Amino acid sequence: MLLNSPKPEPTGTAATGAANDMVYRRLRSQIMHGEILPGSAKTLRGIGKEFGVSMTPAREAMRRLVAEGAFSLSSSGRISTPELSNDRIEELAALRALLEPELAARALPRAHFALIDRLQAINGVIGQAIARQDAVGYIRTNLEFHRTLYLRAQAPAMLAMAETVWLQMGPTMRSLYEKLRRTEIPQHHRLIVAALKAGDEPGLRLAVRADVTQGLRMLAQ
Repeated sequence: MLLNSPKPEPTGTAATGAANDMVYRRLRSQIMHGEILPGSAKTLRGIGKEFGVSMTPAREAMRRLVAEGAFSLSSSGRISTPELSNDRIEELAALRALLEPELAARALPRAHFALIDRLQAINGVIGQAIARQDAVGYIRTNLEFHRTLYLRAQAPAMLAMAETVWLQMGPTMRSLYEKLRRTEIPQHHRLIVAALKAGDEPGLRLAVRADVTQGLRMLAQ
């Protein structure tokens, strides 16, 4: 079934809208957290079966995710998670380097003790995922660390842009985790927490930029 197949009859029901949103959010989470590998193909029928919905919610979810760059659509109609080129990885790394230090800096004036305690707790969960060699758990909690900090920036448009980059990077992040073979919590997370405690904006920007780009650029080598 192709995304440009004839449109289904509109139902106008709240149930259909809820199903569309459920499929979209669950697929989006799977992609962002590396549960779906690069180049993995999907079909509308398969998605409908996986989530227990009709073709209409599956089609609408796929359209939204293709628009966000989470899936690619070939000229033949094949839907799959993208296999990123080195140039594309470099581009996304550059976007993270622009967006995320700025989000962190905007969050700094609101980085009270409760936030710092929360970030340290998340680092503990990251350490547990590393000990289990749980790639998906690592990616999920790593992004939770960054999102928890950036929410304090009170810059929703900027955060939405960062999350779109995370979404496009999700499958590739799985490959990165396997390449890095981490054995401990990322060093830059500790530097981020230290900079927050010290109120050190230049140090915070530097630590965030290094954290979000260093690994990605290893993949492009």
